[in-house]
Amino acid sequence: MSRLLETYNTTVVPALNERFSYGNPMQVPVIMKVVVSMGVGKAVDNKSHVESAAKDLTRIVGQKVKITKARKSIANFRLREDLPIGCMATLRGDRMYEFMDRLISVVLPRIRDFRGLKDNFDGQGNFSLGLTEQSLFPEISLDQVEFQQGMNITVVTTARTDEEGRALLEGFGFPFRKRGNE
Repeated sequence: MSRLLETYNTTVVPALNERFSYGNPMQVPVIMKVVVSMGVGKAVDNKSHVESAAKDLTRIVGQKVKITKARKSIANFRLREDLPIGCMATLRGDRMYEFMDRLISVVLPRIRDFRGLKDNFDGQGNFSLGLTEQSLFPEISLDQVEFQQGMNITVVTTARTDEEGRALLEGFGFPFRKRGNE
């Protein structure tokens, strides 16, 4: 059992139950999945950039990633239908908790001038954040990085409101900015 799952069961659930007074234990929000994606704009010129990004993302998440392709052609961006333009991975279960643990305890503290995460909730308790470079993760060796590539991370929860989602993620240790500093 991962450290975050143990934290969820022992401290987060009782704290959420006390704060929101759920009538049923099944109403307590839980994290369903974490989606990590990289959009590789440079892939239009050089297709090897997608393979390099997929290799890095595979190392980061610990599972095989899916190469995403363009759905339709857009002439202004020199984009053709079915051209590989990114990669993504959906994490669930133990891999999800391990990834979140590394994100909270290793990656976020490595960000230069980090003042906390912004409230990027979607209105239904799901949270998204963007990282500017993949080299923040300890799995990536700076010598092997071909180019700097950002990534998007979305945490999908069963929370019904942003307030519940924020309380859930704060219980896990996500370092959000204080309400007045945004």
